[in-house]
Amino acid sequence: MPKTALLCPPTYFDVLDMKNPYMLGESPVDKQKARAQWEALRRALETAGVQIETIEAVPGLEDMVFAANQVFVGYHEKIGKFIVPSNMRFSSRQREVAYYVEWFRARDYKVIEVDFGDEYLEGSGDLIWHPDRSRIYAGHAFRSTIGGIWHLEEAMQKLGIPVIALELIDERFYHLDTCFCPLNDDAVLIFPGAFAQASLDELHGYWQRVHEISEEEAAGFIANGIVANGHFLTPRVTGNLEKILAQEKLKPLVVETSEYEKSGGSCFCMKNFID
Repeated sequence: MPKTALLCPPTYFDVLDMKNPYMLGESPVDKQKARAQWEALRRALETAGVQIETIEAVPGLEDMVFAANQVFVGYHEKIGKFIVPSNMRFSSRQREVAYYVEWFRARDYKVIEVDFGDEYLEGSGDLIWHPDRSRIYAGHAFRSTIGGIWHLEEAMQKLGIPVIALELIDERFYHLDTCFCPLNDDAVLIFPGAFAQASLDELHGYWQRVHEISEEEAAGFIANGIVANGHFLTPRVTGNLEKILAQEKLKPLVVETSEYEKSGGSCFCMKNFID
């Protein structure tokens, strides 16, 4: 189970341009409220038994607070703990990657360099481990490209780790982590309308229980929750989610993320598990 998460404080967080449909620029960020919400997320993670590490925020990198995206973190018995640096679609976010790579390199993570060329791959926003680490689910369409997934697949083949490509079709769910959340080895929470039919059909083959949420729930970032040691951190709870969590023996912890939702992100986007 996850023990340690990397967070980046929202020192310079802001919504400056439109990278997804949520970033309308009509609701300026309340910096004081954003800081309070980040601190609440940190406390909720600690309540769930997760230790916190932080990386220093950098001026001019307003999205650096979304710590899930800059690298993909993994472990394999052949090479130990490793990261795959992202190739972010937007230039303003590409500059974040080097700071995260430096942080992990200083802590002895092996850096698996992948030449993505003109293709894109956006870390744990689009790459999500099966809880038992038997495979990687990889979303593509709006941020990561299928070519980027193929490059990752080639690198992971050397470690015997399969990569399952899942096509996304709704721009509101631009990253896999907005519509897909593994709850345990057997169960996953999804918004089915976010996926191409072929990908949805394939996805069902890997899980004993597939819990569906509504479009309204998904737009409220319920699938962007964090599973940690018997807890589910979420920005809001519905009756449907309560039933799902009860069935999977998870306790909800509500963390308000309204300021970050203005940028298209919530709980999951703001952390990277680094165990």
